[in-house]
Amino acid sequence: MQPCSRKPSPWDAHLPLPLLSAHVASSVVFIVAVTSFVVTHDADFVFDDSEALLNNKDVSAEDISISEIFRHDFWGNDIASNLSHKSYRPLTILTFRLNAFLASGLNPRSFHVTNIILHGIVSALFLPIFSILFSSATHNSRAAFLAALLFAVCPVHTESVAGVVGRADLMCSLCFLLSFYFYSVACSQGVSMYSRFSLHLLPSMMFAICSVLFKEQGITVLGLCSAYDVISVSRFDLLGFLRTLLIYSFQLPALRSSSSSSFLLRHLTLLLTGVFILSSRFIVMGSSVPEFQKVDNPHSFVESRFLRALNYTYLYCINAWLLILPHWLCFDWSMGCVPVINSITDPRNTATLVFLSGFTALVWRALSHPPRHHERCLQLSLAMLLIPFLPASNFFFRVGFVIAERVLYLPSAGFTMLLVIGLCWLCSRFNRTVLLFSPICVYALLLLNFGRSVQRSLEWRSERLLFDSGANVCPLNAKVHYNIGKIHSDHGNNDYAIAKYRQAIRLHPEYDQAMNNLANILKDQGELVEAESLLLRATAIRESFSAAWMNLGIVQAALKKTAAAERSYKTALLHRRRYPDCFYNLGNLYLETNQPNEALAAWRNATLLRPKHLSAWGNMILLLDNSGRMPELDIVVEEALKHLPDEPYIHYNYANALGKASRFELSEKHFLLAIQLNPLSASYHANLGVLYHRWGKLRNAETSYRKTLELDPQHKQTKEHLAMLMQKQKSTR
Repeated sequence: MQPCSRKPSPWDAHLPLPLLSAHVASSVVFIVAVTSFVVTHDADFVFDDSEALLNNKDVSAEDISISEIFRHDFWGNDIASNLSHKSYRPLTILTFRLNAFLASGLNPRSFHVTNIILHGIVSALFLPIFSILFSSATHNSRAAFLAALLFAVCPVHTESVAGVVGRADLMCSLCFLLSFYFYSVACSQGVSMYSRFSLHLLPSMMFAICSVLFKEQGITVLGLCSAYDVISVSRFDLLGFLRTLLIYSFQLPALRSSSSSSFLLRHLTLLLTGVFILSSRFIVMGSSVPEFQKVDNPHSFVESRFLRALNYTYLYCINAWLLILPHWLCFDWSMGCVPVINSITDPRNTATLVFLSGFTALVWRALSHPPRHHERCLQLSLAMLLIPFLPASNFFFRVGFVIAERVLYLPSAGFTMLLVIGLCWLCSRFNRTVLLFSPICVYALLLLNFGRSVQRSLEWRSERLLFDSGANVCPLNAKVHYNIGKIHSDHGNNDYAIAKYRQAIRLHPEYDQAMNNLANILKDQGELVEAESLLLRATAIRESFSAAWMNLGIVQAALKKTAAAERSYKTALLHRRRYPDCFYNLGNLYLETNQPNEALAAWRNATLLRPKHLSAWGNMILLLDNSGRMPELDIVVEEALKHLPDEPYIHYNYANALGKASRFELSEKHFLLAIQLNPLSASYHANLGVLYHRWGKLRNAETSYRKTLELDPQHKQTKEHLAMLMQKQKSTR
């Protein structure tokens, strides 16, 4: 017996779509889904991709074991730390590592192509899932086909597909659907067929656990399974239940199920799985919950419960609007993009009231009528829409965002079901003449969504396009202007970057990160006083902002405020003990204040924390060379070359030190190694020439000098040395 094997209802017969075989329909859905977002196949890493991949040691570092990934959050930090956002998605990180392994590095194309294919698979898999939810006997009903097509081309999915971090949503959804499918099959098995019952129920729970390990939203599949079991399998009559409560003093009505024991066993399994997932997750998080700042989700910090409820409902309204008319899409909705509602007289409450009225009417229509096929489909559509959205609703706990389009990936399936149900209802009530126009309407809807998905995908091809589109949609979003400033700063357009950083600070006067970045540009331009002022403001706003403290130390050192600079560096290290760049800059300060031993200790700490910190190694070598401490220098260079054996800068500086100590043969060896690694460096050849000159190997010296002038004809010292050499050779003839 297959799940939902009732006779197909003719309710979708008027939909203007062909009735294709399951294989053909799945292929069409897959192709349409892939085509909608294929323009992102060669896109760059954008926005959150940098933190999740490029700066995530769990993805890029070969020395990070798989077991360590299961102790880290999505961004590579210790999941038990109080600073972690507690986003635990180890299986998603493993897919990133597999991508990097197969592509021999962090090649964006490999990651994007994988995401596009995954979206195609999820869309095709929705075809049988929609058939189950629509209570169709086969997996090729017109309603399921149209719903799958609408899901495939939904523009709100762009962030999940075009952004590599959307892999979490795609894989979570894939396991979500497989878990639900196996549960629906298990619902057709009675306890008397326990082996077959377990054969499908246990995989369902395993896929549910995997879904959660891809993204937290996966736990909601347990709720959808329960809703499907109650509404479609057991055909629970909520309206009748409410009447029973009133008439028979809270006596629970009997469920129309082939076996109440199997129903109870299935729900006991769902309950135990949910408890296991939640308790395990709490333990993994170090028995603590994430702590978010007001800037992450200001609506959740409104003190009045009533006003907070108004804010939440307004956010739900915007989420619904993004599904209905996905024109207003933005990569980030924080920092003023959606201003907080602080009064009941705010005109936006009108939109909230309209939304609540419409939604209440829809729920009433689903629950107030006798539970026929249409009502059950409506109830399951609402379940598919609402249950996966619950983790993002702020209902159970505060979330770290205002609106996130990625979290609508699964709920959008419920919306497409509602849309198809509405189209079926309208088509069934049109006369024959009007029905002639229904194909135009349906195909126009698909084409409009397809076109919007392609358009939005083009905006996700690069960060500049993405950030500019965000400024058009959310001009009050300080973070959008900050990101525009950052990308222009990275490309050397500092004047425009400064303007954008200033605009971000005007929109959000406590934007400490924008102050820090603006101060860095001003520091490089010599505007040290304003840079110091900005960094003092940033550290006052966020005392634990270690990067701002370090940059403040750099500025104060440039202003000759050495005592203040040292305090700033030490404050940075107080808040972030493993901070190699700060130790490096502290060492530079000690060198400037004639404290060589303290400088060496600071640089040593930098190299211990980051063994490939070239600048710290280089400074240690130069200081030991200038101090004539050759035994210590030999030890430092030996250790440095263990971590950086192919770094010509280290070979070059060590060769210079050896030459000064008249250790000519070893000096020659390291000069030649440096030149082998960087043959186009004129200074390397020039200093090798000086070594040969002092060594008495005049022909070799002449060759090196001439090679230097070949690379840099204006090298003044080499011209002088060559002239001296030629004069010496003449005098010896």
